[in-house]
Amino acid sequence: MILEDTIAAIATPLGEGGLSVLRLSGGQALAIADQCFLPAGKNSLKPSAAPSHTIQFGKIVHDEKIIDEVLLAVLRAPRTFTREDTVEISCHGGLLPAKLVLDALLVHGARLAEPGEFTKRAFLNGRIDLAQAEAVADLIHSRTELALEAANEQLAGKLSRRINHLRDNLMHTLAHVEAHLDFPDEDISPDTKEKLLQRLDDGIAFMDELLRTANEGQILRRGIRAAIIGRPNAGKSSLLNQLLGRDRAIVSPIAGTTRDTIEETANIRGLPVIFIDTAGLREARDEIELEGIRRSLESLARAEFILHVLDASEPLTLADENYLAEFAGKKRILVLNKIDLPRKLELPAQLVAHPASLGTVSSLNGQGIEALKDAIKSLVWAGEIRAEMLQVAINARHQDALNRAQTSARRAADTLRADATLELVAFDLRTAANAVGEIVGKTSTEDLLDSIFSTFCIGK
Repeated sequence: MILEDTIAAIATPLGEGGLSVLRLSGGQALAIADQCFLPAGKNSLKPSAAPSHTIQFGKIVHDEKIIDEVLLAVLRAPRTFTREDTVEISCHGGLLPAKLVLDALLVHGARLAEPGEFTKRAFLNGRIDLAQAEAVADLIHSRTELALEAANEQLAGKLSRRINHLRDNLMHTLAHVEAHLDFPDEDISPDTKEKLLQRLDDGIAFMDELLRTANEGQILRRGIRAAIIGRPNAGKSSLLNQLLGRDRAIVSPIAGTTRDTIEETANIRGLPVIFIDTAGLREARDEIELEGIRRSLESLARAEFILHVLDASEPLTLADENYLAEFAGKKRILVLNKIDLPRKLELPAQLVAHPASLGTVSSLNGQGIEALKDAIKSLVWAGEIRAEMLQVAINARHQDALNRAQTSARRAADTLRADATLELVAFDLRTAANAVGEIVGKTSTEDLLDSIFSTFCIGK
């Protein structure tokens, strides 16, 4: 696909820094760069005269004024990310130099790129498929090494190859069924029918395997939310600081120090966990504390699990008992804090008889923190984190498509077993194949593409 216009954008984050990089892609990329770029030195060339995959030194000029001294990379189609002629300009960092270079490109015919438009062009031009395009965004937003590894596996096409194999099998089965529809007087032989059903059952089982990775895939991509709760002065903020490995929350012996929720992401055994330090749950003394407690309860409702901090150096209070009962239905770890002090806490009999996940720590000296991290990992991720799981960890969009495909494939298998009309089998097989094709973009709509690429940053 050849897109007519040429797009440009700043590809690095805005702000002061050593360098900023601008990208220019499209059929007129070299011509537009020619109008802005003044080669410096006897070996530098105009972009249109330069060989592909070379770097030219010179200046960006606009209205006969020198904007900045730059390095300009010339990348000719099709050996580029977008499979279009591409120019990448490295100028000095800072808001003004990058903005002025971009303005010069736009004045001479480029259009400001939409969010994710470079990656969208890479997809439309066949450079990558839709699952790989999503992996680009996952790569940029990775918060742990495991998330980065999963994104790289998907970008390398590990998931796509499996999805394409699944779709090919569904299409092959559909072709057999449609061939028999062309000859209605000939019934499907028992052997052929058994082979078709076996292929369908194998596909359904494979979809099950992929769907089992959905929870882990979403944890790696967006993290999992954990609310730290407990009565005032139990050590919630100190625990957050220990888990983060730095002083993020203010800690003091005065009860009610935390008046608002604090959110920070920590790398817990390779998993991104978003910890929310909440205001101590108690009767509010003023409007500010009341608002803090309201936000704490709101965070609790959105959290996937909780760390319920109890002060092990004091006897259990009525407030502790109330919170233990109130959040009994929530996935949780009970954290007995202040174990560096003499223990006075005795857990209720029902918890001793039916223990929840339990951790003992000292937020003062860090004792027990590593064991608590292990408990958190075990709570949110069952079993070992295997390399093959990272290769196929699906996202929510993939999960929805596979669920629809599996429903249709099962219906097709049931219809075929019941010797019902083959038109229904063919319809369900086609529906299943189309749903699977959505994952890699072989069956996609403009609305779907807009939805996916709108989440990207401008310049990617």
